[in-house]
Amino acid sequence: MNGESLNIEQDHLAKLKEQFPNLFTEGKLDWEKLKATFSDDINFANERYVLNWAGKSDAFKVLQVPTTATLKPLPEESINFDTTENIFIEGENLEVLKILQKSYYNKIKCIEIDPPYNTGNDSFIYPDSFKEGKEEYQKRIGDKDSEGYLMKEGMFRKNSKDSGHYHSSWLSMMYPRLFLAKNLLKDDGVIFVHIDDNEVHNLRQILNEIFGEENFIAQIIWKNVTDNNPTLVNLDHEYILCYAKNKSSLPQAWKSYYSDAKDLLENKYQEFKKLGISIEEIEKRIKEFISDNFEIMGFLTRYKNVDANGVYTGSESVHNPKAGGYVYDILHPITGGVMRMPANGYRFPYDSYKDLDDQKKIIYGEDENRIIKIKKYLNEFEDTLRSVITMDGRLGSYDLKRLFEEKVFNNPKPVELLTYILSFVLEKDDILIDFFGGSGSTAEAIVKLNKKDSGKRKYIIVQLPELCDEKSEAFKAGYKTIAEVTKERIRRVINKQQTEKTEQSDMFDKAKPDLGFKVFKQTPSNFKIWRSGDVNEENLMQQLEAFTNPVHANSTELNTLYELILKAGYLLTDKVVNFGVINDGDDEANQIHTFFYIVADGELIIALDKINAFVVQLIIDENPKKVIMLDKLFEGNDQLKTNTVLQMKDAGIDFKTI
Repeated sequence: MNGESLNIEQDHLAKLKEQFPNLFTEGKLDWEKLKATFSDDINFANERYVLNWAGKSDAFKVLQVPTTATLKPLPEESINFDTTENIFIEGENLEVLKILQKSYYNKIKCIEIDPPYNTGNDSFIYPDSFKEGKEEYQKRIGDKDSEGYLMKEGMFRKNSKDSGHYHSSWLSMMYPRLFLAKNLLKDDGVIFVHIDDNEVHNLRQILNEIFGEENFIAQIIWKNVTDNNPTLVNLDHEYILCYAKNKSSLPQAWKSYYSDAKDLLENKYQEFKKLGISIEEIEKRIKEFISDNFEIMGFLTRYKNVDANGVYTGSESVHNPKAGGYVYDILHPITGGVMRMPANGYRFPYDSYKDLDDQKKIIYGEDENRIIKIKKYLNEFEDTLRSVITMDGRLGSYDLKRLFEEKVFNNPKPVELLTYILSFVLEKDDILIDFFGGSGSTAEAIVKLNKKDSGKRKYIIVQLPELCDEKSEAFKAGYKTIAEVTKERIRRVINKQQTEKTEQSDMFDKAKPDLGFKVFKQTPSNFKIWRSGDVNEENLMQQLEAFTNPVHANSTELNTLYELILKAGYLLTDKVVNFGVINDGDDEANQIHTFFYIVADGELIIALDKINAFVVQLIIDENPKKVIMLDKLFEGNDQLKTNTVLQMKDAGIDFKTI
């Protein structure tokens, strides 16, 4: 009870909605639908099949507005900063995606994201308005706290189902991010998006619009729980939508040798083998093990036979899938009779049969009345990605429990689920991005996958420094933001791998795993922005100073260097070498004075400190493709700048000053 009288308007609307639910969109009466239902004057403007929502035009504006933000390197928070090719970025993912557009355009093989499901209880970022000034913007989003973190109540709002823009707000948040993310994918790249029933229908439509309906691959059902709540239909699953950037660039079928179940069964076989028991006894125990662990064995339940060469299945068919297979006679090795042949013939020629027979991989029945089978050993097992995956969702929490004592994150995705999916699409040198990083399950999945096959896959994880609830275990454990939890998880995964490397040095020395990650933080540009539309008498001198000396006074050389690397279109992990000399003076004993930085094996050279004719010649001798220098280095020496421009041109070098 709220003590108020009956709201007549709301009462009428409730009755109307009860009888005519089709007249309402996101809880609001749609006048165009009302008119079409009760009038002969039916005229839907711009009639076509399309997904529309309140704010879609603003969502397009959001993705089109360029950013001047950059990424600040944080070596002190990283592991093996100078050598690793893995990246963690602390920042707002829409801005980060814009920052990465130039450097990572068409370079990412896979996007794996677990965005907000829009359950009515979660909170997420809303797109910025385009018609408000700086003061209004700051007032709307809230101030920053004393350490510079964005206040949670400013950046996040609970998207209640009572909101008139419940679906629209979520769509406006997702659309520009998915649009920009697609640009980063290689031609044979794919995206996996986790979702549930709340928005799966809308997600399908915006992915169809962005990627093209023809590039839809699958709507995978993840059976992750057994729901025993008293409801009309128990919900036991979520979804994983998969789209390709260009489906025609993909292989006919994805195959993967990766399988935790396979490893589990192989380890159990080796355990039994060491006992010195008979093959018959090993086979009996393998069958018992499979029966006891039926749910996690999946398609490996067929691998229950054992011979001297290991565990195998005898159910591999020789049938040709359609008429027109190979026709030949096979004699039974005991009876001598001609074996019964499949109706469509064999799926391979006689020579292939002979090779398999010589390898003792043909299984004959008791007599010639049985069609032959092929032995397929466990170590040959290849899996295919299927439309239904059964895996306990609680495994994600168990993953974190092995790393943390506290419950630092709610509902993390299981590492095994991600590793399984990614094993089908990521080659050993591919790059993955997850811009809803959460607890960092995706990073751990890449580490696990690389360990399995000595791969060199790389990850880019993006996570906003969303404030942890002060009542949460994460906050009580000292983690102020979700980003801090993510970074700490990655560190602990790396440390765990480092410990295993020490214990198994021979294997790790051969694999040479990348046990590190570079940390970056989204920050404003190191360069002052020339605002031509805002010039007036009061700020004219300030604008002129920005034009002549564009670098902020508090910008460090390292920060400026990485901003220029990004904006020149190079990767955050491209090798950077200092070209300089060791000073032997009293003031800077044994300190390296950097003349310039050599990036990406000499393709790019950046000079940020001092310049003279000698240094210019050193740069030219390196034969780079592109050179970037700060214009202020030539201050008071126009002749040197003129000569440098001419020398660079003669050498065929793309030369720019900032």
